[in-house]
Amino acid sequence: MTDDKLIEPLRSGDLTLPEFLSQVEARYIEREPSILAFIPEADRFGRLHKESEALVSKYPDMITRPPLYGMLAGIKDIFHVDGFVTHAGSRLPSEELQGIEAESVTRLKNAGALIMGKTVTTEFAYFSPGPTRNPHNPEHTPGGSSSGSAAAVAAGLCSIALGTQTIGSIIRPAAFCGVIGLKPTYDRISRNDVIPLSPSLDHVGFFTPDVSTAKQVAASLYKDWDDSTALDRKPTLGIPDGPYLASASDYALTCFNAICNSLADAGYELHHIQVMDDFQEIRSRQDVIMSAEVAHVHADWFKKYENLYSPKFTELIRRGQAISVSQLQDAFTACDVFRDQISQTMNDNSIDLWICPPTIGPAPKGLESTGDPVMCLPWTQIGFPAINIPTTKTEDGLPMGLQLVGKWNSDESLLALAEDIEKVVRKI
Repeated sequence: MTDDKLIEPLRSGDLTLPEFLSQVEARYIEREPSILAFIPEADRFGRLHKESEALVSKYPDMITRPPLYGMLAGIKDIFHVDGFVTHAGSRLPSEELQGIEAESVTRLKNAGALIMGKTVTTEFAYFSPGPTRNPHNPEHTPGGSSSGSAAAVAAGLCSIALGTQTIGSIIRPAAFCGVIGLKPTYDRISRNDVIPLSPSLDHVGFFTPDVSTAKQVAASLYKDWDDSTALDRKPTLGIPDGPYLASASDYALTCFNAICNSLADAGYELHHIQVMDDFQEIRSRQDVIMSAEVAHVHADWFKKYENLYSPKFTELIRRGQAISVSQLQDAFTACDVFRDQISQTMNDNSIDLWICPPTIGPAPKGLESTGDPVMCLPWTQIGFPAINIPTTKTEDGLPMGLQLVGKWNSDESLLALAEDIEKVVRKI
C-alpha cells in the first residue's frame, strides 16, 4: 500500500495520524535500506510522532484541517529546512551551506504537511550521482538530481517531495521512477532559500503519485494559484517534429507513437509541427548559461574548497569561468527569442500542449550516470511548465512516461488537462 492510499482513510477519520505514521514506518523499514532515498536521520519517526501530536492538537476538528493535513513530504537536500542540516550532496563543510527555511517548505508545513526528511541529491544538483537506487530495479539509476525525491514517492515513503530542475532533474527522475513530476513555469514556485545551481534556469517543482495529488499540492505551493481553471474541452496537442524529437531512442519513440495513437483514439486532436531545427544551438546555449552562472554562484566556495569538489563539478566551474559577459548576454538574448518563437508557434497552430517523451529511454542500468536530460532541456530553458505522466513499463519492469508542456504561466490549465490525459495514458 502506498502513502497516497493511506491518506484517504486518514482524511476520512478511519485512520488516526499516529496509525498512519506507524504504517509508513513499517514500509520505510522494509524499503528504504534497498533504495536509500533519504539522508539518514536518528529517530526519524520519534520526531514525526511528536510533530504529529502538535498537528493533531492544533487541528482537532476534521472540518478545520488544512489541505495537506498529515501528508508526508520529502525535501531535496538543497532546500533549507528548520531543524535539518543542508549538505547538498557535497563534501564542503556543512556550516558553509546553511540558511533560513525555504519558502516552499514553509508553505507545505502551513498546509499541514509533515516533513519526512531530507532526500538525497547529486552534488549541488548537478550530475555526480548519490547512493539512491531506482525502486523498480535497484540496478538502474533513479535519475538526477532530484533522485531521492522521485524514488521516495515511487516507493510510497511519502506522497509529496520537493525537487529542482535546471535541465531535467524533475521530469527525468519522475519518468525513470514512474511518478508525477511537475516543473512549473519559471519562478511560479519560490526559489527563495534553495541553494542555486543556475538561477536563470533553476525551477522548484515537486513529485506526487498522481495528478489529483499534484493539484492539491500546487494550490499550497504556488502563491498565486487559481483554482477556477476548468477543463471544458479536449486540448489540441502538438508533436514537436525535428532534431529534438529525434534525440529520443527508437524504443522511446515507439512507446511515444503508441501513446499518440491512444490519445487520437480517445478524441484528442494531434498536430505534427516542425520546430527547433537549431536544436544543437539550443543545447549549446544551455551550457553557456548554466556553466557561467554556476561559476559565479560557487566563486567564493571554489576558491576555498576546490579540492572538495568532484571532477565533474570542477570541470563545469572551469567552463563557466572561461565564458565572457558578452557570450552570456548573447545566450540570454537568444533564449528570449526562442521563447517567443515557441509561444508564437503554439498560438499560430492553436496548440494547447506539446507532448513528447520525457527521456530518451527507460532508466539506464548502472549508478554511474543519472541519464540524459536532453528531452527536458528546451522547455526548461524557456521556462514553460511541464509534467511527466507515467504510462507503461518495459519488459524489465522499468517505467516509461509522457511529457506534457504547457504555455508560459498556464500551470493551472496544464494540470487540469493532465488529469484528463492521465486517464488515457495510464491504461496503456
